[in-house]
Amino acid sequence: MDPWLIGLIVLHVLTTTTTLLTRNNTNFQIFLFLILLSAVYFSESINEYAAMNWHSFSKQQYFDSNGLFISTVFSIPILLNCMLLIGAWLYNSTQMMAKLKIAQLKDKARKERLQQQQSQDDQDHMKQQ
Repeated sequence: MDPWLIGLIVLHVLTTTTTLLTRNNTNFQIFLFLILLSAVYFSESINEYAAMNWHSFSKQQYFDSNGLFISTVFSIPILLNCMLLIGAWLYNSTQMMAKLKIAQLKDKARKERLQQQQSQDDQDHMKQQ
């Protein structure tokens, strides 16, 4: 196996690990997401460059004109990482919405309790007079 392929696999493993380890750092994940999408966007150009210069870094020509190889070993794993990022964002959003709703319900219950207590205090005050 060519060393650059091993490097690419290591890159994908590191990217996935970074994605998982930074699940609570949304700003970094947005940056990572944009970098990953940019890499996929430029994969056709990368494929063309690699097809012309494969002798300098590879033992055999992997880069076909249709881009099947680069799509399989480069773009698909990156897009899977992007899907993982989006899934994490959706999960975090649902958790945040649930916490917000719980806080709203607690606040509403507290206000109703205070209003009931105030009403009871007013009735007690009226009876004393």
